[in-house]
Amino acid sequence: MLRKIRLTLATIFFVFVTLLFLDFTGTIHAWFGWMAKIQFMPAVLALNVGIVAFLVVLTLLLGRVYCSVICPMGVFQDVVSWISGRRKKMKYRFTYSPAKSWLRYGVLAVFVVALIAGIGSLVALLAPYSAYGRIANNLFAPLYQWGNNLLAYFAERADSYAFYETTVWLKSVPTFVIALLTFVIIAVLAWRNGRTYCNTICPVGTILGFLSRFALFRPAIDASKCKECSLCARQCKASCIDFKNHQIDYSRCVACMDCLDSCKHDALHFQSRLTKQAPAPAPKEDGSARRSFLAVTATLATTAALKAQEKTVDGGLAAIEEKKVPKRATPIVPPGAVSLRNFAQHCTACQLCVSVCPNEVLRPSTSLLKLMQPEMSYERGYCRPECVKCSEVCPTGAIKPLTVADKSATQIGHAVWIKANCIPIRDGESCDNCARHCPTAAILMVASDPSNPDSLKIPVVNEEKCIGCGACEALCPARPFSAMYVEGHENHRTI
Repeated sequence: MLRKIRLTLATIFFVFVTLLFLDFTGTIHAWFGWMAKIQFMPAVLALNVGIVAFLVVLTLLLGRVYCSVICPMGVFQDVVSWISGRRKKMKYRFTYSPAKSWLRYGVLAVFVVALIAGIGSLVALLAPYSAYGRIANNLFAPLYQWGNNLLAYFAERADSYAFYETTVWLKSVPTFVIALLTFVIIAVLAWRNGRTYCNTICPVGTILGFLSRFALFRPAIDASKCKECSLCARQCKASCIDFKNHQIDYSRCVACMDCLDSCKHDALHFQSRLTKQAPAPAPKEDGSARRSFLAVTATLATTAALKAQEKTVDGGLAAIEEKKVPKRATPIVPPGAVSLRNFAQHCTACQLCVSVCPNEVLRPSTSLLKLMQPEMSYERGYCRPECVKCSEVCPTGAIKPLTVADKSATQIGHAVWIKANCIPIRDGESCDNCARHCPTAAILMVASDPSNPDSLKIPVVNEEKCIGCGACEALCPARPFSAMYVEGHENHRTI
């Protein structure tokens, strides 16, 4: 029964956390966004004392239930391991192995140092929730969106608009490659040995493993009933059951309850650590060789590089030259981030905000120090003042919640006019796109020749009114570089 309860809860969490990264409508977030906020690292970075305390108490009561139920990366490994077992038709395929404590605590030390030093890219690389988020956003989401577009195609021909087409595009090559490598490495480890990543690399697993040593309720071996058949050890994905010595390494046990169902002699129970155990019988001489297992190398098919599905023609007549990204001295981060420093310190690069951005302005950074952390760019759209989705879904506090009114008054950057790119100057044609679409009326069109009021008009930016939304940059018809581009601010301010 305990195992069935654990499997049910794990399935619910895994499915809906994954859907948070796949759903581009925002429907799932309204109901299940809290599942991202109770993840361990996001709660720590958000300084959410209540959730951190809850997870600590949960671990001290029941062991590493977080790893086997709440953490999507942990459940993902279980799914891969289960598929591997079904494929090889082997129900019992694991074996006990001693803990690699030097590796576990070494990775944890590196993680803590990176966290304190503000090396966000290294923190993001090791944090399990963030790593799974990148896998879901870069590998699973395109498949989900292509499936949606296929349904939209058939629905439209049936005069139905139950589905609408969405754009699938490659947001960042480095982040895609890192997500793909993470997927392959973790999948191969899980395919061969179950929870290897959890118990050797994952810093969250190491922290919770230290606490789970003192868990009140945990699986225990009754030495007086144990026949040393090894069925429990061969069912343990964490490789933490030493059946010969009737011991369980509780720092690695993820409380999956699989061992309870495998025992045929009623020697395994989930019970209080205060319960006294029967003394173990005297050790027997065992001259038989250990059972050996064949290791199967998993050959994983990798997806082809994703291509952006962009419209490259205007009304089917004239080809549109793609815009190029301008070189910004200061990157732009979303309203609610407060400052570049606050954003870098709290962001785990889980890509949740990137996946829900309806305007396609958020994409992972390619800068080495902020690798994979989102930043804004306006080649595909602009940050609409009425949209606050990124602040609604961020689980770490890197983007603080804000209202539409607050966002409209938050200056994240300012527009800069590039004279050489401006159509009235370059082509001698009238254009006022930037001024017409500016939501704060921060752009005024003035005569290019002050002595001639009838001369072509050019834009002048009022930096005090500009909020850096990027409407002018996104909607500027100049190619390949816009005549307007937004320069970010290190510290946001209210205007």
